[in-house]
Amino acid sequence: MTDLNVKKEYLNLIYADCGKGSAGEKIKELVTVPGTQYLIFGVILGVFPLLAQLGILTSSFVFAMGNTMIYAIMAIGFCLLMGYSGLASLGTAGFVGIGAYIAYYFMQVYGAPFGIAFIVTVMISLFSGVLVGFISLRIEGIYLAILTLGLSEILRNTFISLKSSIKLDMSKVRLFGVKIGEEQVYLLILALFVLLLFITSNLIRSPIGRALLSVKNSTSAAQAMGINLMKYRVLAFVISTVYAAIAGLMYMMLLRNMTTSTSTLLSMATSLNILGAVVIGGAKSLWGTTFGVFIIYGLQSTLLSKIPFFVENPAFITMITGLLIILIVMFFPGGIAQMMGNLMKKRKTAAFLAALMICAWVPQAVPGDSGVLVAEAHSGRTDRYGGHRDNKNKSGLGSYHYHCGGH
Repeated sequence: MTDLNVKKEYLNLIYADCGKGSAGEKIKELVTVPGTQYLIFGVILGVFPLLAQLGILTSSFVFAMGNTMIYAIMAIGFCLLMGYSGLASLGTAGFVGIGAYIAYYFMQVYGAPFGIAFIVTVMISLFSGVLVGFISLRIEGIYLAILTLGLSEILRNTFISLKSSIKLDMSKVRLFGVKIGEEQVYLLILALFVLLLFITSNLIRSPIGRALLSVKNSTSAAQAMGINLMKYRVLAFVISTVYAAIAGLMYMMLLRNMTTSTSTLLSMATSLNILGAVVIGGAKSLWGTTFGVFIIYGLQSTLLSKIPFFVENPAFITMITGLLIILIVMFFPGGIAQMMGNLMKKRKTAAFLAALMICAWVPQAVPGDSGVLVAEAHSGRTDRYGGHRDNKNKSGLGSYHYHCGGH
């Protein structure tokens, strides 16, 4: 057999099934797409109101999940700001107040429909984000965090002076000319949450996301490569501010009333809790950030609030959250997302080593014409044991399948 024939036989053996994946493999590949994952997640959350009607879930649980999604919207914007642009901000609560008060004045006082209130919220928060973004060009780090905290307190006191207590009558709220109730508000929050997840995920994986990361890693190197520092810093603040204001708008539609002087929504506690959620979940992971919000807000409202000890001693909830942040920062700086990634790498590395040991000890299990050992490794790389590249797996951490024997 000539060398040319051997090469052809080898290539035919390896790439025989290329593009002929089974239906199960195609479904698995589709599920790995972030957009599909967000859609599935949204469908699961969208079933909750139906389960509440059937008596499987309580209405308080559905309300708590809606409230948690509002805080998750804030955290998504903050994840982009801190995790991908490296900017620190403690002004989230103040920007949330912009959306809450626009909801009151436009929908309650002036009787405007939800669409008008939403557009005005985006426009005003966009202007605020541009303002803070320009300020970030002059200062950064802890000084920027203190400045945004001061701006948040200015906004809070301004809102108190305007009206210390606001209430939204949902009978006046219209969406496309139709009255909306609690279930419709929940589904609207869910739709916005999934949509913003999808937009942010695509933004992170786009050239804009890579430019933001380069600015975070080194402003000097980013400028040397021609990246406009002002453009991307302002953009990061604009996105974070708009997300926070949208969350404030939806908060008023869900809870319908707020006393600014006593509510924690516009206080520094909200800004710190959002920061804690991003740190716990992982500043560079949207799924991790969402999970971090559930730990800080969702877990408290759905589980801990039902335990008598935590009801009588609510300070312990804050202590647990603080302890969790300390442990995460010490051992997993990348948050829960890093911890889960390490566990997956260890599991796949163990499978890889086990397969190699099997092939090393039983090379003659399936005798072949050429008498060589073929290790087919679906790991996204070609290794020195005869493995071939799997173009479908882009992560480099896929499952390993080894065939001991020859051609």
